[in-house]
Amino acid sequence: MLHALVGGVGTWLARRYALGRELIDRPGDRRSHDVPTPRGGGVSIAASALVALGWLAWDGGRVSPFHVAAGVGLALVAGVGWLDDHKSRSAWFRLAGHCVAAIVLGAAAWSTTDDPGLALLALVAVPVLVNVWNFMDGIDGLAASQAAIAAVAYALYTEDPVVSALAWALSAACVGFLPFNFPRARIFLGDVGSGALGFMLAVLLVSSCASAPAGAVHWLVFSLPLAAFLIDAALTLSGRMVRGERWWTAHVEHAYQRLSARLGAHWPVTMLYAVWSTCGSLVLLAGRDRGVAINIWAATAWFALGILAWGGLQAWLRRRATQGRHP
Repeated sequence: MLHALVGGVGTWLARRYALGRELIDRPGDRRSHDVPTPRGGGVSIAASALVALGWLAWDGGRVSPFHVAAGVGLALVAGVGWLDDHKSRSAWFRLAGHCVAAIVLGAAAWSTTDDPGLALLALVAVPVLVNVWNFMDGIDGLAASQAAIAAVAYALYTEDPVVSALAWALSAACVGFLPFNFPRARIFLGDVGSGALGFMLAVLLVSSCASAPAGAVHWLVFSLPLAAFLIDAALTLSGRMVRGERWWTAHVEHAYQRLSARLGAHWPVTMLYAVWSTCGSLVLLAGRDRGVAINIWAATAWFALGILAWGGLQAWLRRRATQGRHP
């Protein structure tokens, strides 16, 4: 309840602040919205997550180095995003902040678990998920709802009460934010919010892997709730790279953007992605008491199905666009 309240009240305050400072995203050819909308509402989610990490870092009078490092990394990622929401910074400046946060989290994961594999996972997951959530935050309710679904999946899967508490806190903060962002956005997450969500999901991914019984499950399996975003971002950006385009700049080529433009509404696409990610989360939960081999096969099959669905959707959208030009 506390984190939902922080998410809701914090977003309301952030909206007043954004309107006063004229932090407004305006419509354009590289954006999916059609009315000027304030940005930076995700600062409430960052604040809620910092409260949760602070509590866990000092729970019972003992310091948890991992949660201290997670708090430092979150503050860095959210801080870089907050600065970018006020005045656009270079992609390299933002990426540098993300990489430093990844190093901090990776070092903490290694020192607390003595597992270099978890450190490597943190080093990769932080910049990947932070930037994936940034790229995929383009229509009403999508990024926050996807993060909430993934957080609930991790909370239900884990038997570690600390991981569960952090996951529930993140999902509650998203629930507090969503009424301001869906079905019609009155404020956007901004880079501060998308970055905070990506970072916290990286923390939950690493924590879930660390708390799972040794050899019981693979990191790929814990990526199931994130599959929709990972597939859309990876395939879309790869295509832009192959074509020699400036893939790091704003665009409207993701499947979710093209589909929402075709349908003329955001909410059906947000709901479609929610259904897909919920199903992926159920695949994760269904394999909790299964062997690692079965889990890996199920995850591989789910990602393969997602890739086929993405390709089919993009092909359908191209055909519809061609038919629209040549009636």
